[in-house]
Amino acid sequence: MSIYKQYLNVSKICEHYNFTKRIKRDSHSRDVISVIFIIICCIIILENILVLISVWRNKKFHSAMFFFIGNLAFSDLLTGCAYIANILLSGKTTFTLTPVAWFIREGTAFTTLAASVFSLLAIAIERHVAIIKVKVYSSDRNCRMIILIGACWVISMVIGGLPIIGWNCIGNLDKCSTVFPLYAKNYNLFVVTIFTIILISIVILYVRIYCIVKSSHAEIAAPQTLALLKTVTIVLGVFILCWLPAFTILLMDVACDVNSCHILYKADYFFGVATLNSALNPIIYTMRSKDMRREFLRVLCCWNKAQKDRNAEKCMLHLRSSSSLERCTQKHDYPTSPVIKDCNTFV
Repeated sequence: MSIYKQYLNVSKICEHYNFTKRIKRDSHSRDVISVIFIIICCIIILENILVLISVWRNKKFHSAMFFFIGNLAFSDLLTGCAYIANILLSGKTTFTLTPVAWFIREGTAFTTLAASVFSLLAIAIERHVAIIKVKVYSSDRNCRMIILIGACWVISMVIGGLPIIGWNCIGNLDKCSTVFPLYAKNYNLFVVTIFTIILISIVILYVRIYCIVKSSHAEIAAPQTLALLKTVTIVLGVFILCWLPAFTILLMDVACDVNSCHILYKADYFFGVATLNSALNPIIYTMRSKDMRREFLRVLCCWNKAQKDRNAEKCMLHLRSSSSLERCTQKHDYPTSPVIKDCNTFV
């Protein structure tokens, strides 16, 4: 229990940072970068709120697939919030934190990252099951959706909470990470390994889905199904591109001795690039989905109208289908697919 007695000892933060981070930073340039990242995070929050509102308002989006997309948007939204909190509590403020507050600051970021990865896995599992089982019963689908989303957040909170539970390097400085001075190096290796296994599993699932679609009859290989696969593949690819530099930094952190790899002191920039992933996902949805794009425009149009007319509350009512998109959008004939009846738009 001796390790937990140190959780309220502020001097432990200084001890660990002095041991692992001996290079002084340019406070002025750091402040400028911090402001830029805070602005980006605000954009992330607004974008993903727009995704959640669109999924909530439009009845056509009330399907398992879109709920998974909403879950991904929610994790991205929390990522933006967690990164803002991380920035505001960094710098000189770091040395006023207790270890338990530091663990909460970093743990929330790890939890939201894990939630994003597990959301991508849940989407892949849902698409694989929907393709394998042509007849998907509503009760089974809803049960599977609840289990997957629930498991996504429970496992993510466990992964993010492992250091505060005890998997840290307090009392053992030689095993401390340079990027995260209170985290043990083997914890960082564990996180990267788990995420890599999950991403490989997702790729395998999508390759399997693609092979099934291409080898099946024409109805399964409908344009809607292929468009869906293309979109989720783009989302996965963007995630890997954004997070690969950060994962590489963590692996270097594990391999390098203390103060031997100066690039580790620039890790904030690599994690800043990784955060951009949360801003790109809503853009991908908008570019790839005509239905989602129309709904985005309608929400923005209704918000603009609400600024001028108090009677615009009607604009924010739930929509039974996308055909209800009046004024802000034009009518559109929506294709359907016999395979993915729960998701018949280009997503």
